[in-house]
Amino acid sequence: QVQLVESGGGLVQAGGSLRLSCAASGGTFSIYAAGWFRQAPGKEREFVSAISRYGGTTDYADSVKSRFTISRDNAKSTVYLQMNGLKPEDTAVYYCAARSFDGIDSIRRCTTTTGCYWGQGTQVTVSS
Repeated sequence: QVQLVESGGGLVQAGGSLRLSCAASGGTFSIYAAGWFRQAPGKEREFVSAISRYGGTTDYADSVKSRFTISRDNAKSTVYLQMNGLKPEDTAVYYCAARSFDGIDSIRRCTTTTGCYWGQGTQVTVSS
């Protein structure tokens, strides 16, 4: 069973950048598709981005496409989310998710199906 720990959140001004990291332990990381979700106060958790087991395929929500970049380093068991051009509406708790032996499309379903592992979240606040 994999454990996920996010880091890299913080307070940034609009237009700024942050890089989130999600460090995995307790398993062979390359068996997991992975991704990021976010949850703003009073809103449901929403999909942000996903990456396939070896990084060859990525997926993004329309709201972050061209601003955010997901990547992974299986040797370090870590997934990253580079966030550029941050907007106040990007303010949320960001969660890492992973799912074993499944395709990248399965990450989008992490909020509606069982079988995903979650981290504890990291707060991102973007001031205007």
